[in-house]
Amino acid sequence: MAESITPRATDYAQWYQDVIRAAKLAETSPVRGSMVLPPNGYELWENMQRGLDGMFKATGHRNAYFPLFIPKSFLEKEAEHVEGFAKECAVVTHYRLKEVDGELIVDPDAKLEEPLIVRPTSETIIWDTYSRWIQSWRDLPLKLNQWANVVRWEMRTRLFLRTAEFLWQEGHTAHATEAEAVEETTTMLDVYATFAEEWMAMPVIKGVKTASERFPGAVDTYCIEALMQDGKALQAGTSHFLGQNFAKAFECTFQNADNEAEYVWATSWGVSTRLIGALIMTHGDDQGVILPPKLAPIQIAIVPITRKNDDNTEVLEAAEGMRDALTKAGYRVVLDDRDQYRPGWKFAQYEVEGVPIRLAVGPRDVKNGTAEMARRDTGEKKSVSAREIVPAIREALHDIQQGLYDRAYAFRRENTHVVDSYDRFKEVMDAGGFALMHWDGTAETEARVKEETKATIRCLPFPGQFPGIDTEEAGTDPVSGAPADRRVVYAKSY
Repeated sequence: MAESITPRATDYAQWYQDVIRAAKLAETSPVRGSMVLPPNGYELWENMQRGLDGMFKATGHRNAYFPLFIPKSFLEKEAEHVEGFAKECAVVTHYRLKEVDGELIVDPDAKLEEPLIVRPTSETIIWDTYSRWIQSWRDLPLKLNQWANVVRWEMRTRLFLRTAEFLWQEGHTAHATEAEAVEETTTMLDVYATFAEEWMAMPVIKGVKTASERFPGAVDTYCIEALMQDGKALQAGTSHFLGQNFAKAFECTFQNADNEAEYVWATSWGVSTRLIGALIMTHGDDQGVILPPKLAPIQIAIVPITRKNDDNTEVLEAAEGMRDALTKAGYRVVLDDRDQYRPGWKFAQYEVEGVPIRLAVGPRDVKNGTAEMARRDTGEKKSVSAREIVPAIREALHDIQQGLYDRAYAFRRENTHVVDSYDRFKEVMDAGGFALMHWDGTAETEARVKEETKATIRCLPFPGQFPGIDTEEAGTDPVSGAPADRRVVYAKSY
């Protein structure tokens, strides 16, 4: 298990792949760029879904579903949108196969009148629908979310981070005013940031993207950015203010309270299974993945220490009692009483898979009324009272959740640098981390930095994102020598 995981310091990219394989989170499929999610990976995604879905509904959103296939003409209606996704689209042109000489071929007589695009994102199909649903100001706001899969034909793929098909959610809302739509955009960004920090234990930076990094068809794109252990940034979620672009493309108007026709204002926002990749790279170590308790499919694994040819009834009963008490308290628990595996093998398995707490119960523990509790995050082991198992576990899980966040926050703080020269900037980018450097606001300077260093502007951070650092301070862009209104966040990224 852990011995088959390449150390991070040796080859971080291989470590990432090894951890996913050893923890049984995902595997490649016969379809290039697509992945299989075994139960460990899918249950982790389900827990993310549950957490986010509750937050969406608490902010007034409802779930709906829209077609997987999108007419090509729909994408053509919004110029920036089609330009942004054209090179990633999978296209359906025929609807039937036939057998010829024992071989299946595409039936040339079954060509579609109009090609269908396999959903890369749903703005177009949804706004076509909204144009029929929205007639009056009384129909607004319309705030829907969709849990779905999308296809973007990536040339270079990496499990969770960039795959041809992935799972996600996409919110699409319609509003009567610009101010209301902008407020929705920032509200959902806050939801994502709260989920990342309080559920994933992953600190993030909130900010706005530059024009070159903006979602195709958006007026503004807001994002949350996290720093991975190798010093690269990962965009963990985006929220887009779409203005009236899609409403105009699909003639989605409403009668306002004065009986005047207006175009609707729009937003969209989404996160995907990329969050699982972020989780691995934020918290994993050379022994495997480390899962935050709030999201772990198994929060506590109980391993009875039994011996062949012995009467293990008392040990098993003690373990079952702990399982029942913890399950009743609302925790996700597994009692691993498989006799075909030795306890040491089970310990290693749960370590690789990132189970936050492991309880071991043997004959001596039964006699003493205790269990041995091992924490995945620190490796600490201690004896806990079987009678007080629920409060002991509650405290430990809380400490693990907070400890993972604190450790990740400390790493980000140590690897965030205020930079005032281009040479120093290059040094930081070579070592990895966030660089806070002045930017003159031009696409030319942004492109030059990307070409020369492979680093990009991750965002223009909102005020207060870096305690003690004033990113709003004016200065000079060290790349161009031109005046700059503020510092921005640069990093190499996934």
